[in-house]
Amino acid sequence: MKKQNTKWKQLMGKVTAVALSLAMTGALLTGCGSNKASEEKITVKVGALKGATTLGLLPLQDKAANGGANENYEFSMMTAADELLPLMIKGELDIALLPSNVASVLYQKTNGGVTVIDINTLGVLYMVSGDSSIGSVADLAGKTIYLTGKGTTPDYVLHYILNGNGIDADQDCTLEYRSEATEVAALLAENSDAIGLLPQPFVTAACAQNDALSVIMDMNAEWEKLQGENGSRFVTGVTVVRNEFLQEHENAVAAFMEEHKASAESMNTDVENGAKLAVASEIIAKEPIALKAIPKCNITYIDGNEMKQALSGYLQVLYEQNPESVGGALPQDDFYYIAEK
Repeated sequence: MKKQNTKWKQLMGKVTAVALSLAMTGALLTGCGSNKASEEKITVKVGALKGATTLGLLPLQDKAANGGANENYEFSMMTAADELLPLMIKGELDIALLPSNVASVLYQKTNGGVTVIDINTLGVLYMVSGDSSIGSVADLAGKTIYLTGKGTTPDYVLHYILNGNGIDADQDCTLEYRSEATEVAALLAENSDAIGLLPQPFVTAACAQNDALSVIMDMNAEWEKLQGENGSRFVTGVTVVRNEFLQEHENAVAAFMEEHKASAESMNTDVENGAKLAVASEIIAKEPIALKAIPKCNITYIDGNEMKQALSGYLQVLYEQNPESVGGALPQDDFYYIAEK
């Protein structure tokens, strides 16, 4: 009888141990499940402009609207960079797509409080005319060129390319400035013999209005001729993040970078869908124009050391023409985000 009781106690002890083990395992699994369920995607607030620098973001924006993005995104679209800067400074935006020199200005305004994470757009400036006598930069000597904004990026780029080809931009050419790209486009539409420096998609729109017009010079290509293979690039747009957000949510920033890269690739490979998105976002007025303009908008995604080399040299060129164009000083190395591998 004692032996039976002993065996019974041993058996019950084993059953109890198994039961406790299963209970603990269940509790751990339940705990893990509840923790996972309680983890919520953070909301990443992204600001952009209604222009070429935002085109590569549109597929991600569309994906997020349909619940397919890896993070929760809140997108804001503005018409001018001046509207985005205060929102970044006040922390109301986490990430912003900006003209490259404006990103440098923001870096200076925030005492190094932002970091550039990628280049989203290369050069979008083209020389447009119906004047068939112009075959090279040298042929621009003695000509009148219409462009937007004295002391703006197009002006600095034109001066750099003319001067780099032995033409004194202020002595050998007549530069006529207009306040808006639409004004230059309208002028060219009326007079095809005029010469205008325009960004996409205004180039395509102008050429659509006057069959005599065509692109006579790609300023991106002319920039690269001067810089050589290992030089800087003509960088139109970049993406920056607030450092405080980057430090607190580096994984979310990494996720955004991956999705931004895929989004830019999608815009370049599926131009038909991209054209629809561009029109819906009111960046380009009509789909036929968008279909022609998007492949010429130099939508890209460049990060890491390649980004730093391309951008730092570009900002150096702008700084040499006017230090205030980049915020009064060149950014330090901490401006460039190089992810650890």
